[in-house]
Amino acid sequence: MSNPLKVGIIGAGIQGISNALFLQKKGFDVTVFDREEPGSPAASYGNAGHFSPYASLSLNRTDVLADVPAMLMSSTGPLALKWNYVPKMIPWFIKFILNTSKNKMMHTARNMHQILDLALPAYDELFDEIDLEGLVENKGILYIWNDKDLKSRELEIKVREELGVKQQLVSKDEIHDLEPNIKPFYHAGVYYPYARHARNPKKILLKLFELFLKKGGKFNKMNIQDISFDEENPVFVTDNNRHTFDKVVIACGAFSKKLTDKLDEKIPLDTERGYHVHFKDCDHLLSRPVIFSNRGFGITPMEQGLRVVGTVEFGGLDNPLSKSRIKNLIDNAKYMLGDLPDHEDEWLGFRPTLPDFLPVMGPSKNHKNVFYCFGHHHLGWTLGPISGKIVSGMIAKENTNLNLDPYSSTRFS
Repeated sequence: MSNPLKVGIIGAGIQGISNALFLQKKGFDVTVFDREEPGSPAASYGNAGHFSPYASLSLNRTDVLADVPAMLMSSTGPLALKWNYVPKMIPWFIKFILNTSKNKMMHTARNMHQILDLALPAYDELFDEIDLEGLVENKGILYIWNDKDLKSRELEIKVREELGVKQQLVSKDEIHDLEPNIKPFYHAGVYYPYARHARNPKKILLKLFELFLKKGGKFNKMNIQDISFDEENPVFVTDNNRHTFDKVVIACGAFSKKLTDKLDEKIPLDTERGYHVHFKDCDHLLSRPVIFSNRGFGITPMEQGLRVVGTVEFGGLDNPLSKSRIKNLIDNAKYMLGDLPDHEDEWLGFRPTLPDFLPVMGPSKNHKNVFYCFGHHHLGWTLGPISGKIVSGMIAKENTNLNLDPYSSTRFS
């Protein structure tokens, strides 16, 4: 019997570990590399903890584009810029604008829906092998808004309805019945009763990582500086070593671009900077995640307390945390729930985002043994296992009835 093919993965977040586990199911010998330990304060640690299979409509929409000036001017709004980063963002913004037509919006929505529809079953394949110990709750996710009519929400409701997404419009009274501790500023909302949330994303990731190790997986805490090649075999280059594989996967989120650039593939990946704070011992105030759509933030009840998450800040990977964004979250949380104790755990993370709001999954344009799995923007946590299942299937050369062309990096060529 021949030795199993060796696969190296860069990234020990939910994308990398999911790829590793599904590759193991297919008989590959897998090694994961990351410059930090799994569960470190990166995107898979600090996210909102939502399992959001309904979220097919992304931000590449004309109504969002029209609201950008007002959002930038509002101190309570969800959007911010680091002005020193604006020149670097201009090419990305131009591509984003070109992707906000109705046809482009629907292209993104249909192809996000295709994979989101499979997201929870893919998670369940992995969850069946670990003890979740109450770390996932099935109480749905609630969106609320304070518009007096539905006009500003009509587009998302209509598109999701066309795609077959199950959604339940809720009145003020129904919102109060679901979440009686929210101040009654809202006018209506939409409820996704089948959605789930994580009580502690870090613990879930570590349980999946332990499963990977238990199945014979290997982990190296190393920073991959470059990828070279021994004939067609990719080689990870570190400060003082070289690691050769049959296949490799780049799954290191917003940091993936540094490697794809070195592979001479210009993929327009940038980062939406997101923030969170915790209010300790307050998780009893909510039964499920609640998102206030007008201000673009949400609150999730977790083991650590209430995790307040949100904002989209364009500022790259190197700018420091913005205290104004932290204040934005604190003020918005108190607007929703009233008096809260002092906050804890100010966190900044990076959502890897492409201007068409579709991820990149599949082989490199230039190197057939290099595969990509990144660019999942706000849905990296939701899409981890299904992305790992899809990319591992590509590596194993399995047939699929999914149309995977829309996720190819060649769309930017």
